[in-house]
Amino acid sequence: MFTTKPSKGTLLVAEPSILNDTSFNRSVILLSEHNNEGSIGFIINKPSKYTLKDLIPEIESDLIIYNGGPVSTENLYFIHKVPELIPDSIEITNGIFWGGDFEKIQDLLENQQLKKDDIRFFLGYSGWSKDQLQDELETTSWIVIENNYQNIFDISHQSFWKDQLMKFGGKYRIWANAPENPSLN
Repeated sequence: MFTTKPSKGTLLVAEPSILNDTSFNRSVILLSEHNNEGSIGFIINKPSKYTLKDLIPEIESDLIIYNGGPVSTENLYFIHKVPELIPDSIEITNGIFWGGDFEKIQDLLENQQLKKDDIRFFLGYSGWSKDQLQDELETTSWIVIENNYQNIFDISHQSFWKDQLMKFGGKYRIWANAPENPSLN
């Protein structure tokens, strides 16, 4: 049914079959790297309970930190759409950039030059070793879709996974409307 191949900039939508995986249940991941060595991405629809100032008190910012994935959860990562403001960024795809000069980000936040839909911060990332993602695709853990969003930073994290399943139709519509924890039904 789905024929999109994973590549840098595509989205991975968690199949309903991985409901018991606490890291990836109902996740949508932006792939920031995909090559012969493996894949790296960030869960873009799972906010944590932390803000930037909770983790770095000298930065007065209420920007939400997202759970990027189960790897290196003690590290802070970020993607953004303002490479003209943040030097040393790496383009992921179509105006979405990864990393850059963090000191410059601190200055931009202090001077209120970054808006919440310019940047997203993550604790940890999602990573796959060589062939691991392909194995998971073959066992129907993920659906790969093109990232056709003008601004991925202003999506509704509460409904993003569900919205994707509704677009897929068929059996996915049933799963999209199922409660997050079926045992509470």
